[in-house]
Amino acid sequence: MWAGYILPLRIRMWGTWMTAFATQLDHALNDLRTALQDIHDAQVEALTQLIVDAPRVFVAGKGRSGLPMRGFAMRLMHLGLQAHVIDDVTTPAIAARDLLIIGSGSGRTPSLVNYAWRARIEEAQVALITTAADSPVAEKAHFILTLAATTPKTNGHARSALPMGGVFETALGLLLDITILQMMERMGTDERAMMTRHANLE
Repeated sequence: MWAGYILPLRIRMWGTWMTAFATQLDHALNDLRTALQDIHDAQVEALTQLIVDAPRVFVAGKGRSGLPMRGFAMRLMHLGLQAHVIDDVTTPAIAARDLLIIGSGSGRTPSLVNYAWRARIEEAQVALITTAADSPVAEKAHFILTLAATTPKTNGHARSALPMGGVFETALGLLLDITILQMMERMGTDERAMMTRHANLE
């Protein structure tokens, strides 16, 4: 008796949830496209050139922005490059000609400003991916790639499909994955070769 009432209720709830999800997905994908659509091939090529030219690559990011940066370091390692994540206990000292890549929506996080300052003192290159090209980190960067994304630290209460800095963080991860694709093509490698460097202590 009750099953006949519960099942239609579940279907209606499922249909409502799916409609809300599909709508939010469309809004999120639109925001991501907006954030990335002004990126040009030449900018990605310039970033890949900096990476290829560097003896070692260091990456940094705080909070959620730090997560795609860590994933990017992993992929660089899979490509056979020397990559390190700032704040890891095994990260060595940065030196001249090394590259520091910072992912920061606001470009104002004090520790990231300090990393950029110290990298410049050591004559390393500094690249920044951000929403704020006029930020303190940007002032110390040799290369800046700006995403047209919202973040509460720089855009106040600007409306966004994803909560808080979600658009920047998600767009950052997608941009970095596309950069890896570009580097794979440039280096003449593929996923099979990269998998030989994948961790086997899991």
